[in-house]
Amino acid sequence: MLPGWVIYAAIAATFILLAIGITKKLGPEWVWVNRKIIHFSIVPAVLMFYYGKIPAEVFSAAAFIFGVFQLWPHIKKREFSWYQIEHNYGEVFFAFSASAIPLILPRSYATALLLAMAISDGVTGIIRHFYFKRNGFNVKLKKHWTGSLGYLVTAAMIAFIFLNASAMGKIGWAALLMLAEYQPWLDDNLAVPLVGSLLFLLY
Repeated sequence: MLPGWVIYAAIAATFILLAIGITKKLGPEWVWVNRKIIHFSIVPAVLMFYYGKIPAEVFSAAAFIFGVFQLWPHIKKREFSWYQIEHNYGEVFFAFSASAIPLILPRSYATALLLAMAISDGVTGIIRHFYFKRNGFNVKLKKHWTGSLGYLVTAAMIAFIFLNASAMGKIGWAALLMLAEYQPWLDDNLAVPLVGSLLFLLY
């Protein structure tokens, strides 16, 4: 008989694979939205990790393998055009960061940070995509306060559910992650987990 975590891990992987399949049908013209849909698809895995259905080591190993799976097309210069962008390794950084977080942070805090990476970043990207698409700008290269507001609101909601802190502390956590996502110097899939991990010292 299979261990319970194997079944849950298979279910979580199915959500991610379905997201990849669905985004492939949407095609390369939706690449920026497709990337965010795949971000959203890890939410079931994160919640299964939070409720103890998937061990941290299994979650970490699966995220690492997924990171390697996504890195390989970049190395071969044969990116999956419907969600990967040449010279943009954001989805790889996302997977490797998600691999490290459950191993170095307590479960509840790790869950909050992983959900912010998946949900808040996803909401932010989709808001910006449609804002700039409507206004005729290059969606791939722009950040805008509308997306950051979406990030702040969703990250604050996550903080209020999962963080053990004062109301101001939870809002501050969300605001600092939002700034880490918005800054232009370091890919947000590295900046957010880095800042979020450092913030744990305060929480």
